[in-house]
Amino acid sequence: MTTRSFALAFTKPHSPLAVLARIQRLRQIGGPRYRGLFIRWHHAQPNSTSSGEQSSRRAVGLYPQGHKRSRSFQDTRPSIPPERPSAIAQPPDYQPPITGLISYLPKSWIPYAELARLDKPAGTYYLFFPCLFSTLMAASYTHAPPLAVFETAALFFTGALIMRGAGCTINDLWDRNLDPHVARTRLRPIARRAVTPFQGLTFTGFQLLAGLGLLLQFPTSCLYYGIPSLLLVATYPLAKRVTHYPQFVLGLAFSWGAFMGFPALGADLLSDPVAMKAVATLYASCISWTVLYDMIYAHMDIKDDAKVGIKSIALRHEKETKAVLSGLAVVQTGLLATAGWILGSGPAFLVSVPASTAATLGLMIWKVRLKEVSSCWWWFKYGAWFTGGGISVGLLAEYLAQASETGHESTLAPSAWKELVMGHSSRLNT
Repeated sequence: MTTRSFALAFTKPHSPLAVLARIQRLRQIGGPRYRGLFIRWHHAQPNSTSSGEQSSRRAVGLYPQGHKRSRSFQDTRPSIPPERPSAIAQPPDYQPPITGLISYLPKSWIPYAELARLDKPAGTYYLFFPCLFSTLMAASYTHAPPLAVFETAALFFTGALIMRGAGCTINDLWDRNLDPHVARTRLRPIARRAVTPFQGLTFTGFQLLAGLGLLLQFPTSCLYYGIPSLLLVATYPLAKRVTHYPQFVLGLAFSWGAFMGFPALGADLLSDPVAMKAVATLYASCISWTVLYDMIYAHMDIKDDAKVGIKSIALRHEKETKAVLSGLAVVQTGLLATAGWILGSGPAFLVSVPASTAATLGLMIWKVRLKEVSSCWWWFKYGAWFTGGGISVGLLAEYLAQASETGHESTLAPSAWKELVMGHSSRLNT
């Protein structure tokens, strides 16, 4: 019969009674073979600690009945190799912000401001730009007066700020058990338990109510286009668990503003097939853009995502990322040019917008270093302004060029524009 030996190591001295209790437990669960266990005390070799101090551990040798005693006790435990340092540097412990807008907020408000990502506005800009693209296209198409265009754009920016915050809160509620295991997200308010899930859910309710109140400032038809986007906002975090292409679902949600500019300026998409085709093409172009920049963003968490089981297009196409990014850039640029062509845009659009889009996306794809978190974050943060800003300037130039030619001869009746502009002004003042 094969004999076995055991060693119990104690980091603190234990009384003989405690050791005897442990032996009795082994006898009970080990059967007849271990009824004859006996004890031999041994002082193990000193181990060096990280501070240079010496410490010793008291060990107990346990032997089954029939085993021949040896004069020297040998620790038969397998040696454990030293733990390797983590490949991803863990962020420091949480420190309240000392710079930026939210540093001036009351201390109890800061977790909610962080939950809404007020300290990281890049996502708000990405959500706002499709709304701005659609508004400027609609302004050129309907020859809207400048005041209506400005007020509509201001409302859209406020809506993007609110709804992006709501989307981030929903995302953090879904990921509350995953974020603590990811280096970049482990200090988010819910992950570090500064906000409870119930408080986060309540905060989401207030954000959605605020978004609904803002949506009511637009023409009534915007309600029918705006409300369905909430379903996409709520399902994106779930998509990360079931598909390698959650960025596509994010694109459906973040690009929804492409539908909003035309009805906000009084154009009826359902009765105007030209406008509907242009909007659908613009929407597809913005989806391509969203997948592109979020694929770069996903590379910041690619190692942690693989560990915790989160899926992303960056993981699925890690070895050919830049080829995929290049394809998405071509699709976005082509669809954007097609949208302008459908609306009959002039040279100001057809020359500047596709050219600036191709140039800024090409520069980003060429320069970004996907293995470096800081590089991915820099291009994600400023890429919104490079690409989105260039498109917006081109669309604004087209609007001003058409306004100078037509003198704002609107496709809507003057009374309709007066009602629209006065409606915006009265709602903003209430």
